[in-house]
Amino acid sequence: MAQSETQSLLSLVAMANRPRLRMLALAATIAATIFLLWQSDEPAITSYSDARQLRGDAEPDGFVINGNYTSYDETGHRKIVFTSPRIEQFEEENLATMESPSAEVFSADDAEPWLLEAENGSLLRDADLLYLTGNVRVVRTIGARTATLVTESLTLDNNQGRVYTDDLVEITDSVGTTRAKGMNAWIDERILELNSQVEGRYDTVR
Repeated sequence: MAQSETQSLLSLVAMANRPRLRMLALAATIAATIFLLWQSDEPAITSYSDARQLRGDAEPDGFVINGNYTSYDETGHRKIVFTSPRIEQFEEENLATMESPSAEVFSADDAEPWLLEAENGSLLRDADLLYLTGNVRVVRTIGARTATLVTESLTLDNNQGRVYTDDLVEITDSVGTTRAKGMNAWIDERILELNSQVEGRYDTVR
């Protein structure tokens, strides 16, 4: 073995047998790493807006799997209960978007709730507005009579207990089918108002 190789080997053995020297070398490595990170050109994320800018406006601030939301009136009675397999939350807009939402909307006297479902939904929490789109279906039961409403979009104003749309609607029940363009409904009063182009087909009882 050459003399230079022998000296290098002896130096390594000497370092391995000296713990203090090993600790000093480790400390120097850590200090150098911290210095390099501190000198990095990448800015530190110091605020919510910085994090949002890095993440992108289209990305949510958080999400909930198999979420459930319940709203109550001032007397403690349920106003609305909705569920979704995935709810995404956007804090700056105070907005929550939902996949395949379904909801139960209760009237003041706790009668049978209105049942709503759709492909997509969004909740504006400040205004307590629920906006449903895509194959929206509403089922309403009064006594022994059940009616089903189908449309492409629907807005629920939870503060006013009002449901409305400007799209085409089709209402089917045990006596026939009614079609119209646009609808307003007041849940507590059990009032349904069709806006225009109303036409219907009804089965007569013989």
